Amino acid sequence: MTNQKLRKMLGKADSPYILSLMQLIETQSKATIANWCMDYCEEHILPIFEKHCPDDKRPHMAISASRGWFEGKKKLPEVKKIILHECHAAARELDRNPAAQAAARACGQASACFHTPTHSLGLAFYGVAAIAYDRVGIAESVEIYDLIAAEECAKMEAALKAVAVENESNPAKINWNC
Repeated sequence: MTNQKLRKMLGKADSPYILSLMQLIETQSKATIANWCMDYCEEHILPIFEKHCPDDKRPHMAISASRGWFEGKKKLPEVKKIILHECHAAARELDRNPAAQAAARACGQASACFHTPTHSLGLAFYGVAAIAYDRVGIAESVEIYDLIAAEECAKMEAALKAVAVENESNPAKINWNC
């Protein structure tokens, strides 16, 4: 990002692609949202982290712990500890690798959706940063990053639509605070 401070997240809360994604998220249950986030992360974001940090399993552990909570195998405090003290710690250690750092943050946010569905936007903002920085580096124009953000959020929305429950009877109650 020439002549600009590196942004840890890409995209804007008032962008049409984010607003569209938010509207779809609001129609789904907490479980659907969390599973979509974790699935998307495992397929598209975690491989970026693992490419840059092949021996670090902390983001993978966070996703696995969150899935364990859904299966009744893990308790909330244990999962939160893994997300906060393992996955987010991995991100804090990666200031020199923005793609891997953003990927770790996206994995942490996706993992936290089991508890708070608003973290699903973290998948979008950090996930887009991971993908963009991995694909084009950190010295591109804002316009290039915005284009990548729009493209990737469209893919995220398509992935959610593919698993969305039509007329969901128990949609998550979400206050976006943005």
